[in-house]
Amino acid sequence: MTKLFSFLSFFFLFVLAANAQNDITVKGTVLDVNTQLPLELATVYFTTVKDSTVLEYATTDKNGAFRMNIKKFDRPVFLKVNYMGYQTYYEEYKNLSESKDFGKLYLIENVNALNDVVIKTEAAPITIKKDTLEFNANSYKVRPDSNVETLLKQLPGFDVDNDGKITVNGREVNQVLVNGKTFFDKDGAIAIKNLPADIIKKIQVSDFKTKKEELSKQESTSDFSSINITIDEKKNKGYFGKIMGGYGTDDRYEANINLNYFNNKQKISLLASSNNINSTGFSMDDVFDNMGGGRNSSGRGGGNSNSGSGKGITQSNLVGVNYSDDWTEKLLAMGSYNFSNTVNKNESKVNELNFLPTGNNTVESDSKTRNESTGNNANFELEYRIDPKTRIVFVPKVNQSRTNSSAISSSQTEDEEGNLLNTSASSSFSEGNNTNFGNTINFNKAFERKSRNLSFVFSNNNTDNDSDGINISETIFYEGAKPNDLRNQKTLKKNTSDSYSVDLEYTEPITDSLRIRFGSDLDWKSTSNDQKTFDFNADTQEYTDYSSRFSNYTSSTQNSVTPKVGITLQKNKFTINLDSRTSIVSFDNYSLYQDVATDLNKKYALPFATALLRYKFSRSKNLSFKYDYSNALPSATQLMPVVNLNNPLNTIVGNPDLNPVEKNSINFNFRNYDFRSRSGYSVYLKGDYYNNDIVSISNYRDDGTRETTYVNISGVYNASIGANWSQSVKFDAHTLRYGLGLNANYSFDKGFTNDILYYAKSTGITPKVYMSYDYGEVLTIAPSYNLSYNQSKYENYSRDATSNVVHRINLQTTTYWPANLIFGNDFGYTYNSNISDGFKKDFYLWNTSLSYGFLNKTLYAKVKVYDVLNQNLSATRTISATSIRDEENTVLQRYVMFSLAYKIGNFSGAEKGGKRQRG
Repeated sequence: MTKLFSFLSFFFLFVLAANAQNDITVKGTVLDVNTQLPLELATVYFTTVKDSTVLEYATTDKNGAFRMNIKKFDRPVFLKVNYMGYQTYYEEYKNLSESKDFGKLYLIENVNALNDVVIKTEAAPITIKKDTLEFNANSYKVRPDSNVETLLKQLPGFDVDNDGKITVNGREVNQVLVNGKTFFDKDGAIAIKNLPADIIKKIQVSDFKTKKEELSKQESTSDFSSINITIDEKKNKGYFGKIMGGYGTDDRYEANINLNYFNNKQKISLLASSNNINSTGFSMDDVFDNMGGGRNSSGRGGGNSNSGSGKGITQSNLVGVNYSDDWTEKLLAMGSYNFSNTVNKNESKVNELNFLPTGNNTVESDSKTRNESTGNNANFELEYRIDPKTRIVFVPKVNQSRTNSSAISSSQTEDEEGNLLNTSASSSFSEGNNTNFGNTINFNKAFERKSRNLSFVFSNNNTDNDSDGINISETIFYEGAKPNDLRNQKTLKKNTSDSYSVDLEYTEPITDSLRIRFGSDLDWKSTSNDQKTFDFNADTQEYTDYSSRFSNYTSSTQNSVTPKVGITLQKNKFTINLDSRTSIVSFDNYSLYQDVATDLNKKYALPFATALLRYKFSRSKNLSFKYDYSNALPSATQLMPVVNLNNPLNTIVGNPDLNPVEKNSINFNFRNYDFRSRSGYSVYLKGDYYNNDIVSISNYRDDGTRETTYVNISGVYNASIGANWSQSVKFDAHTLRYGLGLNANYSFDKGFTNDILYYAKSTGITPKVYMSYDYGEVLTIAPSYNLSYNQSKYENYSRDATSNVVHRINLQTTTYWPANLIFGNDFGYTYNSNISDGFKKDFYLWNTSLSYGFLNKTLYAKVKVYDVLNQNLSATRTISATSIRDEENTVLQRYVMFSLAYKIGNFSGAEKGGKRQRG
């Protein structure tokens, strides 16, 4: 592996050196022709005269200066300068054969350009419009069969990791829209994986805003970004899609349908998927299709499993329909419906060592489970523009699901001398139905005076859950006088939850830059949990004997009134946002257990405060600092002094003396991205400090059982710091991206075992380095390495310290040569010192895919191999202050899959070629 990385490094350096001698340097300064002032972040770029292909581009700095290294070009080119509100600058040159200083380039302002008017000129590769960063998709070349994710990876400042998480200039993206509307889901995973890149016109990036902030045109208070994918008008009328099916060894199979119909404003998409290879969503990889972990994606599995394939093997069937349309100029609609059916089967073995002041014990257990879930989810959004300054938005959601599960398990507990304390065996079966209805109504009224605004938000959430379960168990105790626990029971549960909230807020401008907000939140929430348990009657052979020990009823009502006030000061460079509110809460709880009624009524006055500072040094360099003070109530389960005997080895009871959790949080971020050099870095610092944090406390008995309750602990905290740097270099057909990252965290926790307080200090550090190299449309190579080191030290406890280290090396390669042939490989090596004893602490995961395109690349035949070396396993070790837990689960093993994929597409509005506009 070391030799491989050395070879790759030498190869990249050789390519850079070989091409450097063919580079020239061009520079100049962009000014306003009238004021003679420099124009910052104007886009300067070169295109061919023949077909307007973008050769290279850069943006100007605060002095209006630009500088770029560009490949020599012996044919006619255009030098173009684009800036919002100005006429595009054009100048033609016979060639680019030597370095040149273009001196001062003057732009003429469009006389009729207003803030809300866009002057149509030729689209620059990148444009900055106020707080929106806009990329012209046609300026970034990708393969004809690429999806939107591939296009995003070409854009400067963008990063898409193996888990599909998108970051732009160091800021994470939490919303992806298509033409301003959601496409199935807000996070956009389906959109970027399923929409083809060649229908995209623009990619727009802005600060993420809630619907309330969007409608009222308030500043974003989020630290996330939002992406809007705009479809080319020429390809906004027609249909496209892909149909794929495959079958493999061990009866593995996969099938996918992706059909889209676009008719200007109307868009209808149908997605369907069926497989038994652990893929539970619609998002497919271009090369590996549904193959779970095809790109060694850690996000598809769970926690510390070696492979990222999660626990068990899942069979999945999914169907989804997405619809959006502008019914009239004032009425806009969008919605989606998803059907899902998943079946997961797993066999698990666990060995857990518990550290106790009175002597350690060991629990060995195994289980065999089957869980099936069938769901129907419908989401809809209707926006009505009453007038230019008044809008109302309805967002109803309905979710319905049915579940059934079965489990067979056994366990035994021994003390540290090997003496048996207890054994347990059980089998269970349950069925459940869950219905949820949620709705949000956003009303916003803007007034004639700028920034004067009235906002009203109403939301409700109503959930009804019914379940029916049978449990047969036997628990034998070998120490102490506790009698054995034998159960053959049927349990009926009915849980309901209803919540309603109103958010009313009025904004009044004091000056052009100073605004004050005031209003109130009204919240009402009611929950009830009714559990009835019946023992098996041997005479009637039915579950008819009511068991009061295992039956209970609890209800909770929470009402709150929260007056609030806020102030915003917005200047050219900085924004200060202050918010304060106080919740006056009435928290009423009731329980009925063994004919004993218990009432617990609490009243609270909970303060909240937020302070946000944003400072923009320039359009690409900014700093933000946020402080947040909050309080959180204990749950009814944590408060109510009601005994829970569902687990024969762990009795749980609430604590009515719990106080609300008090939390102080800080968040500091600094980001700087230089579009001229395509490099940037970001730094962040986060921290949380808790008073009255709620933790569980367990007392172990001699027979190995325990009793658990909850207590408040103060003085616990955590902090994390991180930095990332990335650079992109383009030369001719070569694109090289590389970056460094470092994340570190520290936490101080407290806990109890058998009434003894202990302290835990944990430190973690994770450096990473990554690189990708593209050679035109022929080759992609992406190596990466990261190290994770964690250490925990304990005080006043039987354990002293623990540590573990994880090394991960990954190499992804994809070749598109010879023509029509696609060969993808993903090779990963992992060393984990926390792997359970008896298993290898290092392992390899290699997945490969080979496909060939027929019929002008509309039909693809493909063969894939998952886990070529057959090393996949799931053996994990989890170390905490109170235990070491080793766990082994069923995982997907090596299989070979053969598949066919057929692409369709026809855009009736498409045009061949187009006229070039000159400013």
